[in-house]
Amino acid sequence: MILIKNVEIYSPEYKGKKDVFISGGKISLIEDNIDFNNDKIKVIDGSNKKLTPGFIDQHVHITGGGGEGSFKTRAPEITLSKLTKGGITTVVGLLGTDGTTRSVENLVAKAKALKEEGITVFAHTGSYEYPTITITGSIKRDIAFIDEIIGVKLALSDHRAPNVSNIELQRVASDARVAGMLSGKAGIVVLHMGDGKRGLKPVNEILEETEIPMKTIRPTHVNRRKELLIEAFDYAKRGGKIDLTCGMKDDLTPGKCIKMAEDINVPKENITISSDGYGSWSKYDEAGNLIKMGVSSVSSLHEEFKNMVEELGFSIEEALSYITSNVAKGLEVYPRKGCISEGSDADILLLDENLNIDTVIANGNLMIEDKEILVYGSYEHI
Repeated sequence: MILIKNVEIYSPEYKGKKDVFISGGKISLIEDNIDFNNDKIKVIDGSNKKLTPGFIDQHVHITGGGGEGSFKTRAPEITLSKLTKGGITTVVGLLGTDGTTRSVENLVAKAKALKEEGITVFAHTGSYEYPTITITGSIKRDIAFIDEIIGVKLALSDHRAPNVSNIELQRVASDARVAGMLSGKAGIVVLHMGDGKRGLKPVNEILEETEIPMKTIRPTHVNRRKELLIEAFDYAKRGGKIDLTCGMKDDLTPGKCIKMAEDINVPKENITISSDGYGSWSKYDEAGNLIKMGVSSVSSLHEEFKNMVEELGFSIEEALSYITSNVAKGLEVYPRKGCISEGSDADILLLDENLNIDTVIANGNLMIEDKEILVYGSYEHI
């Protein structure tokens, strides 16, 4: 049990300075003043700190991405403290280009491992390819019967994509939609968007031809180029949900894209931000030789949040919404996740006066306190 005293609460909307009591992995009480005299209750002084929901990163290659420059470029699996240091208490894992040397079975096993280590984890079946790789042989059965799986991954308009027909894309979306209805899950298609000239045209065509709800298909990486971003803004204005990726350069950072969206009245609730963490990056010399490689950091989510507030003039409340409440609503886990409310999961961050992460609580358990990691993944010290 944990009692946080005298802390400013952002849910993400500002709730004022209050006390928060955590028990049984949940937020049990939020009051102006809570007094318990019990040695079993850990008391944290929240003075000069801000309490927010834990970040939700809905696009992380938890088993490692990459592999596109041969076997040596396969990225490693992520570790628990990489996520918690970035303020991430809920993560959605998925595969990327490689559905050949990597599997959905491995992805789900990693999701279960991270759950055992203390955070909340969901996953998507599939990868870039079509026919979709699954565990059970069916998108519907994977979503319906495997607890962690809430949707399916597919790639579009990319040189690595399977070049699906509209009928095939429609079939994937329909299967995800129905499976979600049967199992009480989001039942979504996370659509990796590449640089291809077709852009979102196939998505718009099948939505015009069918009764599939727009919320079923979730384009991500839509800020990789300006033309695709404009298409995505139109998609969001018509009711679809779009995801911006951290790490883009110049005017295509998530914060700057949201400023552009404001100017043309794109509904803010239809926009989310994710890290694409542990996807690989590489640099080559003029002869095409690999000279450097690495993986994208999940800490980019927190860095983007800070940049939006400190450099772009966003309020804390609005900047938080794109990585907490908006994401939770899109994944249909709100208000269990994504807010600070009595009865919600105790996924909580304490930020210092500079918006740096001071304390991380996941499912009611202290993972980081006073910037010191308390809980590491099983093999992190080997």
